[in-house]
Amino acid sequence: MKIDKKHIEHHNEQLKAKHQRAFDYLAEDITHVEEIIAKLEKFQIAIPSWALGTGGTRFGRFSGKGEPGTLEQKIEDVGLLHALNRSSGAISLHIPWDIPQDAENIKALAASFGLAFDAVNSNTFQDQPDQEYSYKFGSLQHVDPNVRKQAVQHNIDVINHGIALGSKALTVWLADGSSFPGQLNFREAFQNTLESLKAIYAHLPEDWKLFVEYKAFEPNFYSTTIADWGQSLLLANKLGDKAYTLVDLGHHLPNANIEQIVSLLLMEGKLAGFHFNDSKYADDDLTAGSVKPYQLFLIFNELVEGMDARGIDHATGLGWMIDASHNLKDPLVDLLQSVDAIKLAYAQALLVDREALKAAQQRNDVVAAQEILQNAYRTDLRPVVAEARLRQGAALNPVALFNELDVRNKLIEERGNQSVATGL
Repeated sequence: MKIDKKHIEHHNEQLKAKHQRAFDYLAEDITHVEEIIAKLEKFQIAIPSWALGTGGTRFGRFSGKGEPGTLEQKIEDVGLLHALNRSSGAISLHIPWDIPQDAENIKALAASFGLAFDAVNSNTFQDQPDQEYSYKFGSLQHVDPNVRKQAVQHNIDVINHGIALGSKALTVWLADGSSFPGQLNFREAFQNTLESLKAIYAHLPEDWKLFVEYKAFEPNFYSTTIADWGQSLLLANKLGDKAYTLVDLGHHLPNANIEQIVSLLLMEGKLAGFHFNDSKYADDDLTAGSVKPYQLFLIFNELVEGMDARGIDHATGLGWMIDASHNLKDPLVDLLQSVDAIKLAYAQALLVDREALKAAQQRNDVVAAQEILQNAYRTDLRPVVAEARLRQGAALNPVALFNELDVRNKLIEERGNQSVATGL
């Protein structure tokens, strides 16, 4: 399914007068509003191929209807999102859930929707039907060198798929760890993981990056072998200049100061990018900005400051991707909401008066610093984000247009009630 531009134009025409009033009111007091809009237009958030269907929980999966059952259909769905918001111009594949059988045709299909391929993701957290050795007790950390070799080879295969598609990064997330004290030797598990990552790193093309993701717990509950940003950074530093730490917002213990982590990783030049989501308790994989919108803003506040300090291009210098799981919402609507929340937080961070904030910090004026941040956060910049969409030919209200066009029912008509997305 493709969305006709005429539908978007008609939708925008109905909302344009109200939007213009709201935008003009805001723009009058924002001297650099055009600069903010220009940056918003360039800012793209990649969509993961595994988030286009129902994710489920450990207890059940309530599959939706009309889910994308093939890689081609997943690309079509990301194309739908990108047509609606012009901010989802890349797709991130998870191998082996989404192996491209014909890379050239897949690239051509993606290009027809204006899409590129973001980082490719390996999977050693579950066994596949044709593999010789099990990952029940770990993969890159495993005590058996045969298991480690198998996991390394899988990652090399993923790199090769990525090369064929034009990707430039490999994301490695490990479920490796232990659930009981004494189950494994922490030092040896870390050393095995490092040696395995070195073997993977050696196969990276010169212009590629290796993203090392961390997670505090789950599926193992006593230890994970890459449990926090410090352990990921340690591995990245040992691997070399092409290795970086990837931050997933749900992969932290409760009340972790993620914005401080971001700041220090940027300072060290080792921040790979983000997997955006939101959480109440753990790795809930909820819609970005749905639970902790102020935290999302504070993270972007540090990102903007840190990227500007290092001269990093906001749009291309880091990897931006959503990593969510949906068991209640329509996945496509959830992704539209996440992209909008991310861009809103980014816009609010661009509104922060950096000079005034720096001056307040230098004179230890805690009250002024808080006021500066909260004034930016409490400014409703949704009309500015919508203006950026409008100028790109996207919908002023993507979720509303999705519903107006009855997209899900049309996808059900095309794919049927039993179509189920590959993945978890």
